[in-house]
Amino acid sequence: MSEIVAVTFDLWQTLLYDNRERGLARAELRLEGAQQALARSGEQYDLEHIREAYWACAQRCREIREGLLDIAFREQVEIFIENINLGLVSRLQENTIEEVARAYSDSFFVHPPTVHPDTAAVLRNVKAMGLRIGLISNTGMTPGKAFRRFLEQHELLHYFDVMTYSDEVKISKPAPQMFYLTLESLRVAPGQVVHVGDSVANDIAGANRCGLKTVWIAGFSEEPDPADPDAQPDAIVSDLAQVVPAVSKLTGRDLPKRWP
Repeated sequence: MSEIVAVTFDLWQTLLYDNRERGLARAELRLEGAQQALARSGEQYDLEHIREAYWACAQRCREIREGLLDIAFREQVEIFIENINLGLVSRLQENTIEEVARAYSDSFFVHPPTVHPDTAAVLRNVKAMGLRIGLISNTGMTPGKAFRRFLEQHELLHYFDVMTYSDEVKISKPAPQMFYLTLESLRVAPGQVVHVGDSVANDIAGANRCGLKTVWIAGFSEEPDPADPDAQPDAIVSDLAQVVPAVSKLTGRDLPKRWP
């Protein structure tokens, strides 16, 4: 049996908490920012038209991710712009496209998710157990570079040895490549890793199929299907704070002296 030497974490609803209201508020800021940037370049569009283009872009991106792929953030922004007016990307100056992209990305910082109050303590204590830490996250409408900046602002970035974001590798969980790329960067084998996440489909089944141990944070996702062996976690917790004892049990490593 391989010694477990690393823990990988999901981001959304695991280390960070978000809700629909904040997501919609970010969307509105993206629309307004795009409208203003386009108007400054001489392209006038009403907000409802831009809103329709945005949700059409969201649907297209969703279809791509359902195929276990993803697109680079710049590509996502260009799909959005092209939905506003076919051929618009080629007519715009680069600085205008960059301005739309900033509005798209920076809305995250105006209506940010909540950092779980135990995130720093959990990451610190996993490190104190001598384990490496990775992050494996689907990014949705916010790019990986924004998540890095956000985690740095909250003094969390330094805990991670490796970060894998779907928009940067153009693959999305539960694709096996998302896990294998992370393991390769960590220089570990699947049996040496515990993955922690909230989604049964993306985190538990995805990681199990790759040979990782898994810890499921219950309460945000559907219940595991008893008939699906891939959907069965090795440990179940109801809150992030319980992850450290669960990892201790799975790894056979003692809890840090300062825990909790």
